[in-house]
Amino acid sequence: QVQLVESGGGLVQAGGSLRLSCAASISILGINAMGWYRQGPGKQRELVARITSGGSTNYQDSVKGRFTISRDNAKNTVYLQMNSLKPEDTAVYYCNADHYWRNYWGQGTQVTVSS
Repeated sequence: QVQLVESGGGLVQAGGSLRLSCAASISILGINAMGWYRQGPGKQRELVARITSGGSTNYQDSVKGRFTISRDNAKNTVYLQMNSLKPEDTAVYYCNADHYWRNYWGQGTQVTVSS
């Protein structure tokens, strides 16, 4: 079992920045991949960014150059730095862990970007 706890969401104006954190209950060194997903109003959940245990990353096209995913293995925490935020980034952001062929999810954190 992996518990994930997100933090860092909030309300920000367009062009602003936020950093989301996801703390895992186990060492993230043993987790195959961790990622951030989001679900906007009336939309399906979508992948935003993902980082593997080896440090490889991939991003949704709409956030490339604006968002950065990173990990702190000592703190068992994954971050999502979000810059140049746009109103269309408004969503509930969920942390995900891909661990031994199972997916684990956090409770989500709301990000609202005002225009």
